[in-house]
Amino acid sequence: MTIHQTYIGCDIAKAVIDVFDPLSRRFSRVANEPAALAGFAAGLAPGSFVVFEATGHHDKALRHAFARAGIPCARLNPMMVRRFAQARGRLAKTDRVDARILSEMGAMFRPDADTPPCPGRERLAALARRRDQLVATRALELRHRDETGEATVVADIEAAITNLSLRIAALEAEIASHVETLDGLAEQAARLTSAPGIGKVTAVTLLAHMPELGTISPKAIASLAGLAPFANDSGTRTGRRSIRGGRPRLRRALYMAALGAIRANQRFKAFYQAIAQRSGSKKCAIIAVARKLITILNAMIRDQKHFA
Repeated sequence: MTIHQTYIGCDIAKAVIDVFDPLSRRFSRVANEPAALAGFAAGLAPGSFVVFEATGHHDKALRHAFARAGIPCARLNPMMVRRFAQARGRLAKTDRVDARILSEMGAMFRPDADTPPCPGRERLAALARRRDQLVATRALELRHRDETGEATVVADIEAAITNLSLRIAALEAEIASHVETLDGLAEQAARLTSAPGIGKVTAVTLLAHMPELGTISPKAIASLAGLAPFANDSGTRTGRRSIRGGRPRLRRALYMAALGAIRANQRFKAFYQAIAQRSGSKKCAIIAVARKLITILNAMIRDQKHFA
């Protein structure tokens, strides 16, 4: 692992980014827009490593500026950053304080650099996210239709449902077309859909929201999906293990895929029945199947093999 001498802390807001440089001990402010960020990235000294909190789309331009300039960076979980600040006795919260805390956290923990963003993957994620939004809206309209008996309202709702279905179909066609343009992604989708319970939508969800698939360990991939059980022990007490964290969209997709795998494949069905009998919980058994499924998918992409 490369040891970087300078961990630059960046606190990101919609309009500006507050920066703390531990070498000069100075703060600065940069406009959160591409031209200013390109200049900021180009002016960083060799050996710099930038640390900032994950802030959704507000850090997108910054990540791309660093990728073009070849500057390594890491996005950190905001909750973990806040807990680190509290552990350091920093109870105040301002943009400058946050930038300094991020610099200190980077220097102490030396996080691995994130993979540079891929515009094609980001577009796939945006298309998949928009499809999910429209599907959720259509489900809401379906519930509204079932809750009314007024003919005019029903007709209006059905028109909205028809429109939403057309838009969803158009997005799915665009997603399928876009997958074909990305190197190796169509082959990965084909491998994923060879596994029981994994349809085209689930495959796209995994490819869009889990670019790490096939590149990290089984434990890490399960944790990323929010399917890794965490211990809850203290003294002589052994608490119940539970899952938490991870990426909620992936967890939902894999949970539904696990249900399909249990129905379609005898191996997954037997595994589910054994866990359900031992734990006394069908839900825990389904989660265990989902965890087993993602580790298998991870190995399939890593080894470039179909399900067997």
